[in-house]
Amino acid sequence: MPADSRGKKLLYKIAKAYYEDGLTQQDIGERFGLSRIKVSRLLDQAREEKIVQVLIVHPPEALNVEYERKIEEMYHIKEAVVVSPTSNERPILYQELGEAAAACLVRHLQGHEVVGLTWGGTMKAIVDALPAESWPEMRVVQLLGGLGRPEAEMHGADLTRRMAQTFGAKPRLLYAPGIVPNKLVCDALKGDAQIADTLTLGGNADVIIVGLGRPTADSPVMQAGILTEMDRQALEQRGAVGDIALRFIDARGEPIEHEINERIIGVELESICKARRIIGVAGGSNKYEVIRAALMGKLINVLVTDEGNAMRLIQER
Repeated sequence: MPADSRGKKLLYKIAKAYYEDGLTQQDIGERFGLSRIKVSRLLDQAREEKIVQVLIVHPPEALNVEYERKIEEMYHIKEAVVVSPTSNERPILYQELGEAAAACLVRHLQGHEVVGLTWGGTMKAIVDALPAESWPEMRVVQLLGGLGRPEAEMHGADLTRRMAQTFGAKPRLLYAPGIVPNKLVCDALKGDAQIADTLTLGGNADVIIVGLGRPTADSPVMQAGILTEMDRQALEQRGAVGDIALRFIDARGEPIEHEINERIIGVELESICKARRIIGVAGGSNKYEVIRAALMGKLINVLVTDEGNAMRLIQER
């Protein structure tokens, strides 16, 4: 038998032993009298010579993978997760986005990180979907002071406590309102040692998960009286398409200059963007502009959204 044929036969036998019989490279080396490094090189050669060919089967559950890959490539983000909602009703959409975002968040955690979160219906759905863990070294920090009624389920302090409890982690609460009447009050509260320390911790979080807001008439910020109709109109006139942690941005993802910024007690957008993972979660047709703005401004590097927004992000790039 020619030397080349013997070589191909050996490649075939090694490939069968590794891929079908489940032997380790060390086992194969001992069987055929080869070093583990040599076995590794021969397996690489078997792939190069098409003796081993990889077939990746596209299961029905991976229907949106191509959307995700295109968004990742087009917007240069680390990961996109696209959900096919079973209904356009807001509670169901929130629940399904929350489940997907919770799974994405947990996958990125090892148990020692500082995790920051904001507030709102999407954040509540995420916290509701989190699995129980035991991560006593982890810290969960509230990134924005309280908005709305303290007893509300979507209040930032309540969500921070609940996430920390679920993870078996330590909560760090921001004991201040999210927005105050004027700059003087804001500066005074930010000067408090405990508040300043919490804001510093949030600004150095490893992983941050945020909702992408849009101030419409029926949105939580308007319903709870956090913003006035005059505020909303003024922000829209300046080009605001939405917000991240109450920091408003235009269609390019640039921060909007407005006096409201001087009244917010929360982590600055610039600090949020320094996190290793910034997971933005939003769905529904009214959120398209703020989702696209967050991507264009590189304000998030992981996106969890619905199929309708995913298709528009690809088609209208």
